[in-house]
Amino acid sequence: MNIGITGATGLIGRRVASLARSHGHDVIGFTHNRDRVSPGWRFFCDNQSPDVDGCDAILNLAGENVVGRWTARKKEAIRASRVQGTRGIVEAIRKAKTPPRVLVNGSATGIYGDTGDTPADETGAHGTGFLADVCEAWEREALAARDMGTRVVLLRTGIVLARDGGALAAMLPVFKLGLGGTLGDGRQWMSWIHIDDEAALALAAIERSAYDGPVNATAPEPARNADFTKALARALRRPALFRVPAAALRAAAGGFAAELLESRRITPAAAAKAAFPFKFPTLDAALRDLLGAR
Repeated sequence: MNIGITGATGLIGRRVASLARSHGHDVIGFTHNRDRVSPGWRFFCDNQSPDVDGCDAILNLAGENVVGRWTARKKEAIRASRVQGTRGIVEAIRKAKTPPRVLVNGSATGIYGDTGDTPADETGAHGTGFLADVCEAWEREALAARDMGTRVVLLRTGIVLARDGGALAAMLPVFKLGLGGTLGDGRQWMSWIHIDDEAALALAAIERSAYDGPVNATAPEPARNADFTKALARALRRPALFRVPAAALRAAAGGFAAELLESRRITPAAAAKAAFPFKFPTLDAALRDLLGAR
């Protein structure tokens, strides 16, 4: 199978590309860098339809990083990179001589908003707020590919744990110094997934027709922020005695602080129904693997 991947140089894209090749697939990367265009690489930008001819599947992971203070310019980049970029992908599918059989489109658990203590699976109601609105518009663009007979999977990813990037890599320097701690009151739920399970689930969604529509890319056991903090400190054998007050987070991070303080207790019902074999279903197992803890 020829698999086209936007965001192929990112944390998740690199891991999926490597796994796909190990399964015998060919990978075509889509890049914003014109100088990189070469055999195996094609140009892609937010306001131009790429060439998807010859792709049996598309994995669309492109999008501005949501981490950082949400200025007006940052929020527009987050929205445009997802909504306009996906619109271009779907337009390319429409123009293709032979449309790809499947589009696995990135999304996020942010679509559910703040779920409090209530577990939410793929049937859960959509939330409110900036990121929920972006995710809803993002998914709406992707679903238009069904008009061309393309199966569409909406990969709603939680917090991806990886040693070489993402949230965990950002936390490690602080926690290694013994300066880690809870965010706000620490009661908010965090829905996480090990990078290997994220990549395997994304590829399974491409390979297997059992996946269709929303798929939560989260481990079966979400954790409260306080419990996540304790588990990470335990894995690193460091104390984590500090607490970052919610007000301080909001002052420092603006609108992005909601992503750190809202509760998302998300469960992967679609993956469970498809009998996806999570390699790291528990937080302690994931951290042991990533950090070499014993």
